[in-house]
Amino acid sequence: MSTSSHRRSLAALLAATIFSLGVCAARAAEDAVVIPPPAVDEAAGPGTETAIFAGGCFWGVQGVFQHVKGVESAVSGYAGGDAKTAQYETVSAGSTGHAESVQVKFDPKQVSYGKLLQIFFSVAHNPTQLNFQGPDRGTQYRSALFVSDPQQRKVAESYISQLDKAHVFSQPIVTKVSDATGFYPAEAYHQDFLTLNPTYPYIVYNDLPKIENLKSLFPVDYRGKPVLVLKAKG
Repeated sequence: MSTSSHRRSLAALLAATIFSLGVCAARAAEDAVVIPPPAVDEAAGPGTETAIFAGGCFWGVQGVFQHVKGVESAVSGYAGGDAKTAQYETVSAGSTGHAESVQVKFDPKQVSYGKLLQIFFSVAHNPTQLNFQGPDRGTQYRSALFVSDPQQRKVAESYISQLDKAHVFSQPIVTKVSDATGFYPAEAYHQDFLTLNPTYPYIVYNDLPKIENLKSLFPVDYRGKPVLVLKAKG
């Protein structure tokens, strides 16, 4: 689905006229890739840790992390640009510097940052696609990691180097690692989108296979009941 059709689909959803759009692009999610765990990882510390992941449309990325044990929240939003441009329609123009992102808060005693990276690179998206992800095109769909501290940066950069040297992907990884300078939650209608709209064509074709891949490749880390944003706020 192109960026423009993605926006049209969302507008149609909000207007309760989804079915007038017809069938979305008949492209399934990117195939999962079996990859080794990171050789360098963080030691489990006290309290909750925060990490930001960008890998295409945030609906699917959020949905994946919401099904990972140890994740306390996964919020769709925008990172990489200014607060004043952190709105969906503005970001969708592709010129704000923002990437559709997911802020993940997790318990490092239950799941490490390295494990989240393994899931991110393996099932949540394809890290070899530059400024696009599957059917979506634009810098707002780029692959990026916004790190909270030097330790996260070390783990992320070491893992990318490890995977590239092992040639586990057919092309080099293009994921950029940057310091987190701000995260801006997306509009309420984007939150929990995969869970709330399991029959929505884009979700069926592009995102539900990611959940199945997570369950298949990471059975120990998978949880059937997702942690939801709207329920937490309610």
